[in-house]
Amino acid sequence: MTTTSSAAVIDRLTEAYPDLTPQVQLAAQHVLDYPGDVAVLSMRQLAAQAGIKPNTLVRMARILGFDGYDDLREPFRHEVTRTGTSFPDKARWLQTIAEGKHHGDLLAELASSNLAVVEQVFADLDTAELKTVADKVLASVRTGVLGVGALQPLAEHFCYVGSMALTGLVALPTNGGLPIDDASRMGVDDVLISMTFAPYRVEIVEATRLAAERGATIVAVTDSRTAPTALLADHTFVVATDTPQFFSSVVGVVALLEALLSFMVADSRSDATGAIAEFHEHRRAAGVYVQE
Repeated sequence: MTTTSSAAVIDRLTEAYPDLTPQVQLAAQHVLDYPGDVAVLSMRQLAAQAGIKPNTLVRMARILGFDGYDDLREPFRHEVTRTGTSFPDKARWLQTIAEGKHHGDLLAELASSNLAVVEQVFADLDTAELKTVADKVLASVRTGVLGVGALQPLAEHFCYVGSMALTGLVALPTNGGLPIDDASRMGVDDVLISMTFAPYRVEIVEATRLAAERGATIVAVTDSRTAPTALLADHTFVVATDTPQFFSSVVGVVALLEALLSFMVADSRSDATGAIAEFHEHRRAAGVYVQE
């Protein structure tokens, strides 16, 4: 079977669904509900998500006329790697939102903009680069995550979540001080994750410059490779923040930071999963959570 788009695969799968065996229906249901998974997950990962055996995906592909699962997967992979291309079900969803007249148009515009930002983050991410940064953070004595204004809560959240499993993460500035105060205490064994977007904050740029002079590894999270902090950095991640509104979007920054956290936990030599479970168990024992 020759197909040129994920939409053709989805339509064919929808048509065939009633006649599929129960196990193949489970596979089909997951593909229909989560088409994005087809592009980004391996066959084994997708099968695990759907609660089926990998061979069931092969059977499903052959029922649809493909030689194998990789042939079925190709249209999804092709579309997700094309800049600005979205799955057709998302386009239909945005059109549905827009039916609400003025406010519907506004919501659809915001949704489209923010989804495009997140898609671009993952399209631009280099796996090897992200792993390198994650491993440098894990090997550091201390990693400071620096952000002011709207970025400060993101720095605090990154450190809060990461500290459930890992040590050495610190949101900057600390103790009500200035970013440059923390930078003056950094050295060759430390990492600084520096976050700033146009218009660039002077205190972030100067703190980043001082940390770089002191030999710390600099990771810049910004909106351009020519940003002042990017020019000082050992590693740079560019994230778009433009939206149709008067404010900048931080959803791309959140997506990037969560990806970095995931890589850090994956590469941690400690039992990160066990540490997270123990963290929550202590809280449950102390009565922090409502008992279900």
